[in-house]
Amino acid sequence: MNPQFKERLHKAIPGGAHTYSRGDDQFPSNAPSILERGEGAYVYDPAGNKYLDYGMGLRSVNIGYGNKEIADACYEEILKGNNLTRASTTELKAAELLIDLIPAVEMVKFAKHGSTVTSAAIKLARAFTGKKYVAVPLEHPFFSFDDWFIGSTVMQRGVPEETSRFTLKFNYNNLESVEQLFAQYPGQIAAVMLEAATTVAPQNDFLHRVKTVCEKNGALFIIDEMITGFRWNLRGAQAYFDIEPDLCTFGKAMANGFAVAALGGRREIMNIGSIQEEGKERVFLTSTTHGAEMSALGAFIKTVEILQRDNVIEHFWSYGQKLIDGLNGIAKTLDIADFFMVEGYPCSPNFVARGRDKEVSLAMRTLFAQEMINNGVLIPYIAISYAHKETELQMTLEAAQKALTVYKAALEDGYEKYLKSPVIKPVFRKFN
Repeated sequence: MNPQFKERLHKAIPGGAHTYSRGDDQFPSNAPSILERGEGAYVYDPAGNKYLDYGMGLRSVNIGYGNKEIADACYEEILKGNNLTRASTTELKAAELLIDLIPAVEMVKFAKHGSTVTSAAIKLARAFTGKKYVAVPLEHPFFSFDDWFIGSTVMQRGVPEETSRFTLKFNYNNLESVEQLFAQYPGQIAAVMLEAATTVAPQNDFLHRVKTVCEKNGALFIIDEMITGFRWNLRGAQAYFDIEPDLCTFGKAMANGFAVAALGGRREIMNIGSIQEEGKERVFLTSTTHGAEMSALGAFIKTVEILQRDNVIEHFWSYGQKLIDGLNGIAKTLDIADFFMVEGYPCSPNFVARGRDKEVSLAMRTLFAQEMINNGVLIPYIAISYAHKETELQMTLEAAQKALTVYKAALEDGYEKYLKSPVIKPVFRKFN
């Protein structure tokens, strides 16, 4: 929509956005190409069109757009100077808050985005263990834009080939594939990094067994909480699954959309980045001018307060379960439950679109997203906020009733008759 903005975006910004997940190829053609503002659970384009949003700032907004309490807390920190010459009292308060909140975190480093802290975790693991290989699950799509990870994907252009050799892949929930890597690279793996869970739950005590394999082989066990943090549990998915990592990384929802990320973990590991141990070889961990920006850390502190005070995590689980039941109920009534379903954890559901052959279909996913937009709902995926209430639930289900009716017709007649858009594409692909 609005080709003028689209053209200007692509002329000024490679990819038309600063995150590939916001790119044109991730949305049907009737999606707004640019947004003006957000309020609560809604976003508005420059023409004033209003959409109920389930993207929520790439899952970073968990309280709601434009929350006044959080905005005021941010503004108060801006008036204090926002970025000072030495560490600020706000920086210390935020660090101690995260340490008090997360049992696995004994020290913390703040940064502005997840790639910085995940890469810092890898550097720490290599420095602590003296080993060079890192193992990550094949099924988990993204850990960092840095070479150590991107070089291991199909998007290898610009990355020295030798760099990507040091990132190894295993299969999530397949302990044997983890053990095989340690057997193939004995004494050479510095760390295993994974998300505790996404839409797939850990089976057969997988997380704890991987941690045991790491301990046995002198490797660090790292949990990336970018998506799960401050959504699954106030203390992260590590608390939900009752497992304590050596290192963990947070970002996205920790400050309701403000730019904060964190690396935390055991003191003996984190302390490698310190300057107090005389004569010790130094590790240049993260050193970011804006990493401890007071405004964003003030937003983090206030977000945690609201999460605790208003039982926000419970709301995610409750709303998500109603949404799952409602959407699956519509699909069942329309007799397309084998072709469209919502699965996963209620706090972070996932919708699956299948074609006539019952295989996952990006074309049918695009069609569903297109029809939801036609009915006022922007739903590239499902990220729930505290601003999603009963009114928003009913609006979503009413839109889905109409969208899935078209979906059913497309299963019978072919999606080509109904899809008015190019099919959305995977972010990780070798060619445009």
